[in-house]
Amino acid sequence: MLKVRNITISYAENEVLRDVSFDLKNGEIVAVLGANGAGKTTLIRALNGTLPVSKGGMSLEGKPLESFSRRQIAQRIAVVAQENETKFPVTVLEFVLSGRFARGKAFGWETDDDIQIAENALQNCDLSDYGGRLMNEISGGERQRVVLARALATEARILLLDEPTANLDMAHQASMFRLVREQCKNDGCSAIIITHDLNLASEFADRIVLLKGGRIYAEGTPKKILNAENLNEVFNVKILLDENPVSKKARVTTLY
Repeated sequence: MLKVRNITISYAENEVLRDVSFDLKNGEIVAVLGANGAGKTTLIRALNGTLPVSKGGMSLEGKPLESFSRRQIAQRIAVVAQENETKFPVTVLEFVLSGRFARGKAFGWETDDDIQIAENALQNCDLSDYGGRLMNEISGGERQRVVLARALATEARILLLDEPTANLDMAHQASMFRLVREQCKNDGCSAIIITHDLNLASEFADRIVLLKGGRIYAEGTPKKILNAENLNEVFNVKILLDENPVSKKARVTTLY
């Protein structure tokens, strides 16, 4: 679905990402992990076509990413970014409906189908009663879930999520990852998720891309990547690694 080949991204003379390559397959969740400054958000911006690459290239559906228009990319790739403060007095439903704009609809021209899709997205994000509330009057955690609902309303096949569980409580952190997992499993979507929660990555990701200093330090299944050597090298922390007794997935505890 999405192929990344040896991309390098530079700001002035500073290379933020260097020779990064990986594939995103249909129905797959890839978690991108790394310390602050490793290049995670820069990677998301490049994958969305909003940041040019200095070297290398990316292809989407077998075609160069740069061959798609901004509208065509928005129809195929939806982003949930870190900063989602909205100062304009629009309702939650209106904001989610704006996700239909890339398909030539919404913002005054919405159809009954558009409204149904938006309402379904709100329901999936546990926001059924929020449609009439104003975006600038809800909490940061609620706003983060609304932004995910907007991404789902685009019906894009690829979701790029930059720390989607920021400001969320434990219950909604798990439910957000579970919702993305269900979208990928049932609808054939794919997702790339930046997260600092290693245990959520272990539970829900199919593969992990571990970044260090703008390069891929390691890539593979959570079981392969989440080990003491890798995590100490990338995050400079000592960990206790065991198994979640319910899911049997790797469980990480930081030792202080």
